[in-house]
Amino acid sequence: MRIVLLSSFVPFINGGARFIVEWLEEKLRLAGHEVERFYLPFVEDPAEMMHQIAAYRLVDLTQSCDRVICFRPPAYVVDHPHKVLWFIHHIRAFYDLWDSPYNGMPKTAHTEAVRRGLIALDTQAIGEARAVFTNSQVVSDRLKRFNGIDSTPLYPPIHAPERFRHDGYGDAVVAVCRMEAHKRQALLIEAMAHTTSGVRLRLAGSASSPDHATELKTLIDRLGVADKVVFEDRWITEDEKADILAGALAVAYLPKDEDSYGYPSLEGAHARKAVLTTTDSGGVLELVEDGRNGLIVAPEPRAVAQAMDRLHRDRAATARMGAASHDRIAEMKIDWETVVNRLTA
Repeated sequence: MRIVLLSSFVPFINGGARFIVEWLEEKLRLAGHEVERFYLPFVEDPAEMMHQIAAYRLVDLTQSCDRVICFRPPAYVVDHPHKVLWFIHHIRAFYDLWDSPYNGMPKTAHTEAVRRGLIALDTQAIGEARAVFTNSQVVSDRLKRFNGIDSTPLYPPIHAPERFRHDGYGDAVVAVCRMEAHKRQALLIEAMAHTTSGVRLRLAGSASSPDHATELKTLIDRLGVADKVVFEDRWITEDEKADILAGALAVAYLPKDEDSYGYPSLEGAHARKAVLTTTDSGGVLELVEDGRNGLIVAPEPRAVAQAMDRLHRDRAATARMGAASHDRIAEMKIDWETVVNRLTA
């Protein structure tokens, strides 16, 4: 089958939204398909969004391929008789984050109008697809709530799970991901001011902006936890990530209402580590079961600190949760064979 993978990108920003496309391209080729991958730039500027979306709609691939698989918005507005979606998320500032403190979008008559038009346009374009998959039940629920569209969760695997290994349990709870306000590395730092065991915290990944990196560094200094927090504001390679996770005590991923379980959680599971998360972390709660393969606590510093101390003090329980974390991957059928079969059926 000739398949085009179509998605959008923000220039100079790398992350899971690109990885999922690139990794799928490789797996489809290995399954015998002909594949082309296309990205078109998209910036969530309300003054320009509709013009950019119109450009996507004008892309004509009807004679070029047997199937189009679309990912990040607004790629799915492309017209094709065999369009399939692996829907990653809405343009969240106009959807579930509209009334959230994490939304930096100003509420004006113009943005209100853009929001109404976007929801109507999305509902039509997504409804044209012959099949709609999402990366989590959370995203499926949002599609149903905002657009009235049914969809099926199809959990995204990581590219090379064999890279991850388990080298025992050190003292550090690690969080390896891009540092952004809604991923709440600040909450982990605040928790360290309340820990009473020998647990340490390692934060590694590029900050979303120099200002946010400065805010986190300032917080570490202000709380006096620099002696037990390692802060690495830089891009972490896949091999480095595997090394960091191998000897970790556990992994922490505390996003606010995340779209899916997030690669940091899944990478930790492959390294046989328990996953620490919060009751409001969204899709992470589809992977983590409290007390079985990780800990789920209230999103406040003392609760997170108590969980970190528990992981450090009860190594036997932490090891059992780490093993169960790895088993959970197979239970949820998080593998490329499942993905390829569903998207090409």
